[in-house]
Amino acid sequence: MMSYQRFDRANDIIENQRTTVTSGLWTGGSTTLTAFYTGSTTSSYFVDVYNDNPVASASAEVQFALGYAHIDGSGSLGNTTKTTSGDRQTAALYRQFRNLLLAPNTDRFKFTASPTASGEKDFYFISFQRARMREKVDPGNWELHLDGGTAKIKLIDDSSTASSVTVEQGGRVFNVVSGSITNGVKTAASAETAKGAYGLFYPDMGIILLNPTRLTTGVADITTTRSANAQDNNKGDLFDSIIEGANFQARREEEISSTSYFCRVNNKRFNFSSNPTFATSSDGSLTQPTFFKDPQTFITQVGLYNDTNELLAIAKLSQPLLNSYAREAIIKVKLDF
Repeated sequence: MMSYQRFDRANDIIENQRTTVTSGLWTGGSTTLTAFYTGSTTSSYFVDVYNDNPVASASAEVQFALGYAHIDGSGSLGNTTKTTSGDRQTAALYRQFRNLLLAPNTDRFKFTASPTASGEKDFYFISFQRARMREKVDPGNWELHLDGGTAKIKLIDDSSTASSVTVEQGGRVFNVVSGSITNGVKTAASAETAKGAYGLFYPDMGIILLNPTRLTTGVADITTTRSANAQDNNKGDLFDSIIEGANFQARREEEISSTSYFCRVNNKRFNFSSNPTFATSSDGSLTQPTFFKDPQTFITQVGLYNDTNELLAIAKLSQPLLNSYAREAIIKVKLDF
């Protein structure tokens, strides 16, 4: 038997409840990625990194992209005077990241404690796949291992020790430093006086920028080549180091908005059923004599309807709930957005 009960908006509906949740960023909600693959055809200046071999596995999915950028186009075909033909892809990438992350009239990225006063000419980048990070990457909950054979480093951000948060055009920004999620920061960014800090982390954009000069001293097998007119494989050195490190942990963070509906089942509401086993079809008599003056039903689901009685959502209970003249219940239905 169809029966409706209108909500009392003041007492039965609680709106705009906001909860911040974190979960694993990689495929399947995993927090750790240990195997890394590229496709059969990749861009000459950046690569998409998969969790499985995309050539052999249909389930392979892009996890992040990595590449190399240089303000003058070094490391790619073409030169600064543009007299040599070439697209100068690394220069295009530098401009794209600059426009996205830096304030107007700021030409270069500046790594903390870098001796270069005007800023750095180049950087490596890791860009998390946008749909995978959802709203943002969770600061303090990512860790990247780089292994060059003769040296191995673990990188995290310094959000756990930052006394204040720096906000730029690309949102919040933290330093990339040596350390681990478990043990925290090993060497502060301000202490990297020789080559500057390892990089910058933009959690709201899902971007990590790495300082090539510092990486070269931290991981001997990462050698950044800055040819004026050659397609250098700088991204390949970084990718190989990530493969050998075999550990990239990351979590995503998102804010969920919820509305709770308190469905109140009074003792003399919803006591009858249109199920044919509830009553006879001939005269409507109850099939169970004990139901006389004490009908009993079991609530298995709750439907939410609009003002024109159109069904909008169904909430199913984990188990049937007994309803009778001697019982009342409040069923909370929560919708997340």
